[in-house]
Amino acid sequence: MQKLRSSSEVQESPWLDKERDFPSRSLPGPSSSYYLEHQAQRESHARSYPRRIPLAIREAQGIYVKDADGNFYIDCLAGAGTLTLGHNHPVVIEAMQTALKQNCPLQTLDLTTPTKNEFVEELFASLPPEFAQKARIQFCGSSGADAVEAAVKLVKTATGRRSMLSFSGGYHGMTHGALGLTGNLAPKTAVAGLMSEVQFLPYPSSYRCPFGLGGEAGERASSHYIEHLLDDPESGVVPPAGMITEIVQGEGGVNPAPDEWVREVRRITRDRHIPLIVDEIQTGLGRTGKLYAFEHTGITPDVVVLSKAIGGSLPLSVVLYDEALDLWEPGTHSGTFRGNQLAMAAGTAAIRYTQQQGLAEHAQAVGDRFMRHLQQIQSNSHSMGNVRGRGLMIGVEIVNPDAPADSLGCYPPDPTTAQRIQTECLRRGLILELGGRYGSVVRFLSPLIITAEEIDSVSEIFQAAVKAAEVG
Repeated sequence: MQKLRSSSEVQESPWLDKERDFPSRSLPGPSSSYYLEHQAQRESHARSYPRRIPLAIREAQGIYVKDADGNFYIDCLAGAGTLTLGHNHPVVIEAMQTALKQNCPLQTLDLTTPTKNEFVEELFASLPPEFAQKARIQFCGSSGADAVEAAVKLVKTATGRRSMLSFSGGYHGMTHGALGLTGNLAPKTAVAGLMSEVQFLPYPSSYRCPFGLGGEAGERASSHYIEHLLDDPESGVVPPAGMITEIVQGEGGVNPAPDEWVREVRRITRDRHIPLIVDEIQTGLGRTGKLYAFEHTGITPDVVVLSKAIGGSLPLSVVLYDEALDLWEPGTHSGTFRGNQLAMAAGTAAIRYTQQQGLAEHAQAVGDRFMRHLQQIQSNSHSMGNVRGRGLMIGVEIVNPDAPADSLGCYPPDPTTAQRIQTECLRRGLILELGGRYGSVVRFLSPLIITAEEIDSVSEIFQAAVKAAEVG
């Protein structure tokens, strides 16, 4: 593997030669500051990304974007993981253009079309056979959160129960019910009347173990706690309609669940007839080194929630579930934009290309390369507390080594330094996002088409940004 250059060797924008082959078609126009000022005047106070990533993007191709001032950036946010094939991938563009040339309808509610049928067939073929052979699909509204809402309604209808189990650190969306299942307190505090009877459970972590144990002992404590709670007649928790979890927590700080722990949770829920919902909105379609993150563990969930990548960069979300749960009545869950035909055409192309090109395996290989680079950088850093992830879903937790460590020897999170790192990366032409508790985890969600050489470039930029942030 190529050794990283020292930070002093890294230039502000080492890939500016991309300009010679970037397919620019835009005309000169106002600057980024013009668009950002207009955005601030007109858009909601709830806007988030522009506050930390103050850009006006004019063009995009592959892993690169170009702002209104002509600056190039490597995009390791990529629509929060939506753009698995990068921006404007040729197979996606061709699929949409073909659909338009064939005069296909753009919206059909849940009426079927050849485009929809092809999407369903391609999606089911990508699933593990033991899940696909008994699965049904429900098309939902345009966001993953709507699919989460549908999944909750599904399991409540099928079981006749009313409570739900979720996990601390989990993220399932910002709609009213999905927010009730989400761990992050910030968006919930001011909103009354969220989904009632949601019991939050401890999610295992070898770095910040909720039981103060770490390692396999912490994992066993977590699964034991869950099993004991469900069997305890004095637990205060009524029998749940379902459990929802991520195999790798994304917004919660890129926390991968141990495989054995997931298998134990599947055993616990299966033995007690509790439907297990796996939220694959961010992990689905190759992100973690498998087409679906639950494949790492060998389990078969009852329900899988998908969005982001399956629309080929356009809005689309679905719930896939065991046919035994298909007990709801016609019209129980609906939505105008569940018939987005362009998204289905783009999604079919994206699913097919991901499989044909082995992008899940590629994500594992270049993700391993990236992890090695990050661990090398960590060895010369005092603020990088933990490097973790799976495939091309990677997080770096930033810590304050000048503060007292906890019982496991981990220093407290340092969101201030994390923000400086993000700013220094942006200044050098690298877009990434923060997440996790206190916003102290630097998150990488690059397109799956990123090459080994581009991973090396991202690593070099990040190395220089960390050094600058630590000095600052």
